[in-house]
Amino acid sequence: MLPAFISHPDCARHDMGPHHPECPERLGAIHDMLLLRGLLDYMHPYDAPLATEAQLGRAHAINYVHELIEASPHTGYRKVDPDTDMNPFTVQAALRAAGAAVYATDLVLGGQAPSAFCSVRPPGHHAERSSAMGFCFFNNVAVGIRHALDVHGLQRVALIDFDVHHGNGSEDIFRGDERVLMCSIFEQGLYPYSGDTAVGPNMLNIGLPARSGSETFRDAVATQWLPALDAFAPEILYISAGFDAHREDDMGNLGLMDADYAWVTRQLMALAQRHCKGRVVSCLEGGYALNPLARSVAEHVKVLIGAD
Repeated sequence: MLPAFISHPDCARHDMGPHHPECPERLGAIHDMLLLRGLLDYMHPYDAPLATEAQLGRAHAINYVHELIEASPHTGYRKVDPDTDMNPFTVQAALRAAGAAVYATDLVLGGQAPSAFCSVRPPGHHAERSSAMGFCFFNNVAVGIRHALDVHGLQRVALIDFDVHHGNGSEDIFRGDERVLMCSIFEQGLYPYSGDTAVGPNMLNIGLPARSGSETFRDAVATQWLPALDAFAPEILYISAGFDAHREDDMGNLGLMDADYAWVTRQLMALAQRHCKGRVVSCLEGGYALNPLARSVAEHVKVLIGAD
């Protein structure tokens, strides 16, 4: 039984114009690096299906889902917010990205894969229940989590978000949901300028100052995340895996390195072994400098699939 690698060519057809950092080349860089390092030999490839309206509706308002689909342009671009545009292929890509998280959930909880990495775009963690923003349209990981809770009947699910930007969309969707513990680390003072005050008791937000570096990041994980996660004892872990806190990525300034992504994944996999039979679903979020993105994803995936 091999870990799952879930992606789809449709995810590369979404494009927000020349020089936009959230570009189709991100997925190609990741795939090439995983291939170069031989990691895809240890994973089973799956095509991401299209998320259904029912699946999306567990995390998003149905009227928002309808409005977004209807807003798809026939040609050119349509602006959603100052940083986020739709092209004619955006909706299809977004449906694949959310569908990947649902499929990963089914594979892992159904015993067909021990873990899964969803190499998809557009990302999702800024998408709120009723709005798209910050390069995100549907909240992929939230759609997957609600599928685990409402379809598979799980009672305790943990969401870990180490993107350099706070996952305001995930927080909006899960605030007050006692079945979900969301743990996030992000850089203070960055978009979307939220997270410093948790919106509910099921949120553990850790904002770090710029240039905090590896030691501060690892200390926050070890002293705050892990005790809370152990006490919660989740039945499955989901990771919003953003790699833009890397010191070579100018979208943030936390100063993390490739090895930090391997280290944090190792801590999470050990926790998953203690509480949830090693079941982990990881979904790509940020990371915009192609080479450090690809290297960091490779470090993350290497640990995720047990090839470390």
